[in-house]
Amino acid sequence: MRADVEAMAADIEQSVGLLRRRLDWDVALRRLDELNARVEDPTLWDKPEEAQAVMRDRTRLGGQVETVRALERELADAIGYAEMADEEGDEASLEEARAQLRSIKERSGRAELEALLSGEADSNDAYLEVNSGAGGTESCDWASILLRMYTRWAGAHGYEVDFIEETGGETAGIKSATIQIKGPNAYGWLKTESGVHRLVRISPYDSSARRHTSFASVYVSPVVDDTIEIEINPADVRTDTYRASGAGGQHVNKTDSAVRLTHIPTNTVAACQTERSQHQNRDKAWKMLRAKLYELELQKREAAAAALEELKTDIGWGHQIRSYVLQPYQMVKDLRTDVETSDTQGVLDGDLDPFMAASLAQRVGATRDAA
Repeated sequence: MRADVEAMAADIEQSVGLLRRRLDWDVALRRLDELNARVEDPTLWDKPEEAQAVMRDRTRLGGQVETVRALERELADAIGYAEMADEEGDEASLEEARAQLRSIKERSGRAELEALLSGEADSNDAYLEVNSGAGGTESCDWASILLRMYTRWAGAHGYEVDFIEETGGETAGIKSATIQIKGPNAYGWLKTESGVHRLVRISPYDSSARRHTSFASVYVSPVVDDTIEIEINPADVRTDTYRASGAGGQHVNKTDSAVRLTHIPTNTVAACQTERSQHQNRDKAWKMLRAKLYELELQKREAAAAALEELKTDIGWGHQIRSYVLQPYQMVKDLRTDVETSDTQGVLDGDLDPFMAASLAQRVGATRDAA
């Protein structure tokens, strides 16, 4: 077999081996057998909440085990195909085998990272909030670009996106927006994106074509289900209603149907304006508020509460996690991991996986060191 094919196969074998170790393979198989046995127990559904938790654990662990087994099967098939093609001197088939191996390697790399998503809420859907900061119209435009970037990222990974709230800028762009990203491990992938994002470019709103620096913040929280209890004293929450500002039907824009909730002790705000009735918007806003307060609790557990407060201070200099420089050169650089790329358009079109992967690995490593 050709040397380059052997090298790719060896890399994949190493990656799959790492996956097995991270899952603690023998323990994972025993745990999966236990979960399967519990699912077959007819008395399990006497306690619906417990049954739902068991089903979630079984689905998650079963998916991880099947991913490893599928990678091993596909690797064996690709190696066999490559060996046969090499023996017959069939270059076209050999190139096809290389393409198969590259695809398997890409999937195994992503599976490695997903194996790190073992946090309490990592498998949940996510709320992602974007707010413009210092920079006026330019900053509002930058916030809308960020929103598009994350929407593109979600679409590329098969996630569903629901728009919860959006407040337009006075001239262009948005002052703020909140979306819900639905899909497996959405929160786990996005959780390290919280922070201030800095843009440097020639402003399209400056007639003198000068270079401007703009800031916008991103805040990510998990969508929490009914099995996670978050106690909120209603007396601690201020409710404001207002007229929805986005596009909508007759009712949406003519009544005070939009709802904003403020948790006074933590100054945490959740707003929704996309539904037709105030009752529906209030319900969604409460779900978002629970999610945000749960995220605060998760941060405390990870001993990162101080860092979170820093992220929520000034949306400006000294607080950014990533810089996007379009002028005088092309560079996107994460200031936490030093990962960088000159493919700025690719990043703004949603190619965020290298940044997410590096920051996720760094965060998991820091958590383990602290433990």
